[in-house]
Amino acid sequence: MSVTIPEAPPVRSARRKLATGTNPFVPAPARIMRVRELTTEIRLYDLRFTDSTLADSFNFRPGQFVELSVLGVGEGPFSLPSSPTRRGVFQLGIRRTGSLTNYLFDHITEGDEVGIRGPLGNGFPVEMFEGQDVLLVAGGLGMVPLRGLLQYLIDQRDRFGKVMLLYGTRSPEQVLFREELESLSRRGDAQILLSVDGTQGKPWTGRVGVVTELLDLVELDVSRTYAVACGPPVFYKFMLEKLVERGFGRHRIYLSLERRMECGVGKCGHCAVGYTFTCLHGPVFSYWDAINLPELIYT
Repeated sequence: MSVTIPEAPPVRSARRKLATGTNPFVPAPARIMRVRELTTEIRLYDLRFTDSTLADSFNFRPGQFVELSVLGVGEGPFSLPSSPTRRGVFQLGIRRTGSLTNYLFDHITEGDEVGIRGPLGNGFPVEMFEGQDVLLVAGGLGMVPLRGLLQYLIDQRDRFGKVMLLYGTRSPEQVLFREELESLSRRGDAQILLSVDGTQGKPWTGRVGVVTELLDLVELDVSRTYAVACGPPVFYKFMLEKLVERGFGRHRIYLSLERRMECGVGKCGHCAVGYTFTCLHGPVFSYWDAINLPELIYT
């Protein structure tokens, strides 16, 4: 399968046209098609734009995000855990964390409409990954944005080398997309290693330990491998050190810092770190780009 990936948006704070309209502040209506519970606090939403032309043409880069709004309630940024290779319907992984997400969980059901604007941010440099091995490393909720990239790599499998995923969570019930990942592993589409910090008495036949330990279990040619990581600050602290120890150049490590997103267009200032607006220059950064701004990663 082949798909045209849009160019990364220019790094600037000026108004720019989005797929959802010429005014980046105005959302386009989208209908909730399906809701699935991933954990007690995280749900997967399938959405489709009510405008059929927009629904069929909506395109984005893995790693970008959108803003979801509910009139009279609020707006928030959410990662796209689906791939642009799968047109018509897109997905959002949403955790219950505040007033907007509480409203989504408690009042929005299948068939209801919400507002969407985007896509926003820069996304992963997938063109650079072509012909190379790709190592994805996720901690906890970091699996949400990386799942979209994983789907993209699998859907265009012949364009990439080895695909590997290392994914760790605190406990078995917090493993997101577990059945899907186990299916990909059985089919041989990717090498997938899962771990949990502890079983907490739950059934688990996989590995027990921190996710960094999984890095010792994969064979890597760092000269032809790109690493992509996403997780909480403590995950970055130890995983990035481990990747460098394994011989990865900092220019071959990419981070998704989507948790910093706010308005998405560089106006509110919430994502500003030093001279960087994360929503405009990111949320994807190379480790080399981010290393001089440690607040990007660890706060």
